[in-house]
Amino acid sequence: MNLFDKYVTTVDRTDPQKFYGRVSRVQGLMIESHGPQAVVGELCQIELPSHDKWIWAEVVGLSSKTVQLMPFEEVEGLEIGCKVKAMGETLQVPVSEKLLGRVLDGLGRPIDGKGDVGSSAFYPAVSNPPDALNRQRITRRIATGVRSIDALIPLGKGQRLGIFAGSGVGKSTLLGMIAKNTTADVNVVALIGERGREVREFIDNELGPEGLARSVIVVSTSNTPALARLRGAYVATAIAEYFRDQGKDVMLLFDSVTRFAYAQREIGLAVGEPPARQGYTPSVFSLLPKLLERAGTGASGTITGLYTILVDGDDMDDPIADAVRGILDGHVVLSRRLADQSHYPAIDVLKSVSRLATKITSPTARQVFAILRKHLAIYTQAEDLINAGAYAPGSNPEIDLAIKKYKEIREFLVQGVEEKAPWLETLQRAATIAGLTLATADEEAGG
Repeated sequence: MNLFDKYVTTVDRTDPQKFYGRVSRVQGLMIESHGPQAVVGELCQIELPSHDKWIWAEVVGLSSKTVQLMPFEEVEGLEIGCKVKAMGETLQVPVSEKLLGRVLDGLGRPIDGKGDVGSSAFYPAVSNPPDALNRQRITRRIATGVRSIDALIPLGKGQRLGIFAGSGVGKSTLLGMIAKNTTADVNVVALIGERGREVREFIDNELGPEGLARSVIVVSTSNTPALARLRGAYVATAIAEYFRDQGKDVMLLFDSVTRFAYAQREIGLAVGEPPARQGYTPSVFSLLPKLLERAGTGASGTITGLYTILVDGDDMDDPIADAVRGILDGHVVLSRRLADQSHYPAIDVLKSVSRLATKITSPTARQVFAILRKHLAIYTQAEDLINAGAYAPGSNPEIDLAIKKYKEIREFLVQGVEEKAPWLETLQRAATIAGLTLATADEEAGG
């Protein structure tokens, strides 16, 4: 990069003519002002009475001469008459290879104390998904390093998969395992609306130095304003799009879509939208596909999206869970029952499905994993009889075989946090349990 590129870019993006207004009303999340002349989505700065601080905000609505603003930061100290300056630009994210290993806030600003990203290239935080006819077909598998997913819920490069779970059943741990073990070139991790305590724990414990070195983390915790949480999701997706456009295979790990929906619900109610399903405003359901469709294949690279969905009370028919399940290309269900049995990752493989499984795996692999799934299904159906001692061995050959194989299958599906599971090793171990012999490693070794 030329030494002066970033300065030239800054000058090009600078609008010499600024428009100003004054705050006229503050109520809840909403700030109203007379002026400035602005468009919806434009960034503004609001000067506090002390004149030593500006609050970033975004235009979310217009009514005659009234401009409706949502702040990215807390508004303590704001009063009627504060100056509002229109910045003449929408939210954009500085992008470059230097983002790897960095931690950013919901506006794309570094918060890890390592200084500025120093990029002259910018991507818009809010953009349209790739044209449907310009997308590559998904035909290649990507390994996550988690046996239960790679074997029974295979994931394709550019596929979008939902991880549905209640609280405390291992969503963050599972994402950390995938970030460390996946064969993707780059990880982009979006921690949206989560607890502040979990951020450092995720970076140090779940991700580790190895995972962080090839990851970009975008953080907007639960205590930040709704707009910061909302835009944090878009910033993370924009960064993933940048790396995809460089021809890389990107793993976008998004935690969580539910918190994103909560943020939009807060904003929608503040601007006067009527509540619809269970208090969610209509804009929530219109925004979900606009965000989720941005992942997937592009002209060259791919974004493989893993999105967590928090299901309150383990209710899989929650409005957000129901809407997201219809948009994504499959789902992984984490079971509290399995977590209570110390079965981690607590993936209920029989309730989970990948819609592209048949398109990204060879006949050999499909045969192996179909046998495992069949044994597991048969055992689960007869489990109550077996545990009660009501099943007589020899009554059903299929149940007898399922009982014999169950312990091996369970051990196969249980995996330690630090345990690596290369794809070929997973395939060979599964074939042994299924009682099949692999003649060659065939194309499955390539990933």
